Amino acid sequence: MADIGTPPTTSGAAPPPAGSASSAGAPAATSAPAASRPTPAPDEARPNGEAVGPNGGTPAAAAGVDEGADTGSDGKGRGRPPSLLLDIRGELPARYRSGLAVLGLLGVLGLWLWAASRETKGIVVPSPAETFSALWDMIETGDLWDALQASGDRIARGYAISMAIGIVLGVAIGSLRSVEATLETPIAFMRYVPAAALTPLMMLWLGIDEAPKITLIVLGTVFFNILMVADVARAVPRELLEASYTLGARRSTVLFRVIYRHSIPGIIDVARINLAAAWLMLVVSELLAAEEGLALRIIKAQRFKNYDTMFAILLVFGVLGILSDLFLRWLRNRSAPWARP
Repeated sequence: MADIGTPPTTSGAAPPPAGSASSAGAPAATSAPAASRPTPAPDEARPNGEAVGPNGGTPAAAAGVDEGADTGSDGKGRGRPPSLLLDIRGELPARYRSGLAVLGLLGVLGLWLWAASRETKGIVVPSPAETFSALWDMIETGDLWDALQASGDRIARGYAISMAIGIVLGVAIGSLRSVEATLETPIAFMRYVPAAALTPLMMLWLGIDEAPKITLIVLGTVFFNILMVADVARAVPRELLEASYTLGARRSTVLFRVIYRHSIPGIIDVARINLAAAWLMLVVSELLAAEEGLALRIIKAQRFKNYDTMFAILLVFGVLGILSDLFLRWLRNRSAPWARP
């Protein structure tokens, strides 16, 4: 008969030693030793690609860095956002542009009123009212239209010739190394010869008719146009040329259909920039015994100290410059919509 108070033992198993926890009736330990626990590898990657730190968190959290903070190079997220007016190459709404333009014009007008109100010995600045009154008198008598027609004709013919030469030679210099080596050095030399210094020579060679006036406008702008158009042609990406040759294009096709077409926006920008130099040379050219012109009107007003008339003609120069600049901007966007800024 089996002993009821003695539990059965498994064959081959040694009984627990006396004085152990089992023998004292204490429960057995359920946790495994520390050495047997799986330890995650440092910076282990999670399934979504996020790094995992030694304790299951991200390395940034382990280093005490706020994960919600933006540490990008654009500066956003570091304190307050950048100002809309001071954002580098940021988009500015149309209402801001219009407001700032009006503010700039008001600033110029305020400076003009301040200069006209000051009484300085030897310096006379007419007020805006006096200037517009003189301008209206020139419009009523027809003097302004006659002067504007004469000066506009000289600018149109002289600058058209200058741009035509500049486009042809500029594209050739920017595209062909042989033309560049032949022409760039003498053109760069002539660029530093002041066109106004050629006035006596123009009078001796061409007389006092319209020819020397138009020639001075050409000489005062053509060398700048050539070199600037050449830089525009050089900026055509080489990848476009290589792709054109790969597709079987000829050299003439690459020159006219790729280099020239790609350079159109830059050429119009060159025309915008150097048009101011053309107006400057117009003033110099009309000193050569001109019978009519805006610059001649300024010289006549200077003799009689008609400051209001002089300021009125200067105002006309500024308006003509703004209108021509806006027209060339429109032409640039119209002819090359893919190059709009």
